Amino acid sequence: MIRPPYLKEGDTVAIVSTARKVSKFEIKPAIDLLKSWGLEVQTGKNLYKEDNQFAGTDEDRTGDLQRALNNKNVQAVLFARGGYGTVRVIDNIDWKKFIKQPKWLIGYSDITVVHSHVHKHCMVQTMHAPMSLNIPKLSAPCLQVFKETLFGKPLRYSSSKQLPALEKLNRKGKAKGRLVGGNLSILYSMAGTPSEIDTAGKILFLEDLDEYLYHIDRMMMNLKRSGKLKDLAGLIVGGMTEMKDNPIPFGKTAEEIIHDAVKEFSFPVIYGFPAGHIPNNFPLIMGSEVTLNVTDKMELSFHNG
Repeated sequence: MIRPPYLKEGDTVAIVSTARKVSKFEIKPAIDLLKSWGLEVQTGKNLYKEDNQFAGTDEDRTGDLQRALNNKNVQAVLFARGGYGTVRVIDNIDWKKFIKQPKWLIGYSDITVVHSHVHKHCMVQTMHAPMSLNIPKLSAPCLQVFKETLFGKPLRYSSSKQLPALEKLNRKGKAKGRLVGGNLSILYSMAGTPSEIDTAGKILFLEDLDEYLYHIDRMMMNLKRSGKLKDLAGLIVGGMTEMKDNPIPFGKTAEEIIHDAVKEFSFPVIYGFPAGHIPNNFPLIMGSEVTLNVTDKMELSFHNG
């Protein structure tokens, strides 16, 4: 997998939206922050357009991303926000210039479409990390690690603090593999498409927001029945946030549902990793080779290449 060059002062970051609409007010904090880090900022010409819930038409959003990918003076693309819409434009993107001049593609949630598609067709690493809209809500430690990662500081996580309810679900072990994944709902929606995730021998990361618990079970059963879980090297479960239930309770948390889906396998599993739709949405380099070590604590190390 190709790793794009890390950023340095004076580099340009393009902000585009491939999904829901945004306002100048919502994006200004991200622009100010990037500039305070010594970066130049270029916004897509259609960034503030509106087409019902989308940031302009499919053509508008495709055009903004394509121009950012093709512009040799842009070193990174920061997606403005998620929601829904990236899947409507992904097949219209020409990746030839991006493959010749890789740059960081940064986002999460709906941008899981980009992560999965780029890994499969371009073999380029991407960054699962906060987007423009989320930056004002981030914790200070998360923001600092995000900056350091953009500028090339080696990424490594180590933690021994967990909620007892999650810690008891962990499965100890050590594994090495390339990191893939993202938002569970998006991964589920890409099954059978050109952007479908490849999990064999990989370490899978999952997170989600605002889903019914029975649907978490449905999606995990899909991953299991389609063979996406049996050949994993390891599993990392991030934020499973604001889950919903029916009047007749499902009877398990999202993490317990995932635990049930993978309990017959032997790979290491860690729950409660600080990434996803949470203020501590720490960055992950998708496509990077990583080592996951789950003991009484968790260690996740990212390797070059």
